[in-house]
Amino acid sequence: MAKVSDGAVPVMEVWRGGLLECVHQAHAVICDAKGVVAAWGNPQAVIFPRSSAKMMQALPLLETGAADARGLSQAHLALACASHRGAHVHVDLAGRWLADLGLGESDLRCGAHEPGDLTERNRLVEAHEKPCQLHNNCSGKHSGFLTVTQHLKAGPEYVEIDHPLQKAVRLATEEVTGETVAGWGVDGCSAPNFAMTVEGLARAMAKYATAREGHGAREDAMFRLTRAMAAHPHLISGEGETCTELMRAMDGRVAIKGGAEAVYVAIVPEKGFGIALKVVDGGYRASEAAVTALLAKIGVLDPAHPAAVKRMAGVQRNWRGLETGFYRMADGFPG
Repeated sequence: MAKVSDGAVPVMEVWRGGLLECVHQAHAVICDAKGVVAAWGNPQAVIFPRSSAKMMQALPLLETGAADARGLSQAHLALACASHRGAHVHVDLAGRWLADLGLGESDLRCGAHEPGDLTERNRLVEAHEKPCQLHNNCSGKHSGFLTVTQHLKAGPEYVEIDHPLQKAVRLATEEVTGETVAGWGVDGCSAPNFAMTVEGLARAMAKYATAREGHGAREDAMFRLTRAMAAHPHLISGEGETCTELMRAMDGRVAIKGGAEAVYVAIVPEKGFGIALKVVDGGYRASEAAVTALLAKIGVLDPAHPAAVKRMAGVQRNWRGLETGFYRMADGFPG
């Protein structure tokens, strides 16, 4: 079992005063239906996919028939895959979803945190309100979990590892990655997160990219989730965020999703490609730059688009606006 640091390669550099100040290292894999197309670093490095696994965690929502039984819209499916900013649009949709189930915020098991969206955060402060679990960036995923749990008539503690829902998620994860999970940990939202190789994660995303309607429940589910994400980029993260901006820049042709500790995946149906990457030190600026560079390399993102330019290279400035250095992609990535 390869450690996350084994064989990583430089992907991004930060310079100050003419000296190299920081180097971010990573693993990245591009797969198609047949296997690995290109790789940097060690494809067998074992990682926690964190929130980049949400499309796999949402498979039971469709495969059990729970989504259709409840008449969920494409927007609901997108929110189930989201790591959102807790803006009004996110909180409102999650709240109405739970109400339609006859449930409430207290039925969630994700915990509460301040919203990343400044407008909503300011509203809470001015109204002397505390954030609730609907503001949690995973409240859409958990609303999906509750939909399946209710459909299966299972117990309310749906984040427990031996709950029928999590057993279904684990089975689906192993089937789409093509490997036995390497272990599991508890994610920030309290749900189990199953470890896998970077290659396994890319292989799974390639299956989403090549899924077609009318070819069984699994392919139907993958097809619908991918299209839902691409059609509703504002629900996947939020205004100003990388997932939202890059999906808009690609006009809904690609679905991308980040995860905590600098994991990123992309689903590219027109190429039949799945992309997965992990920056070893957990640096978000590097994971955002790396996924942008890979999307540009395979020809689905214009490297001159403002959303791409600001992530792959730029000037660093201090609080007085003085230029202090710059950042850029490392030589050879993506070569």
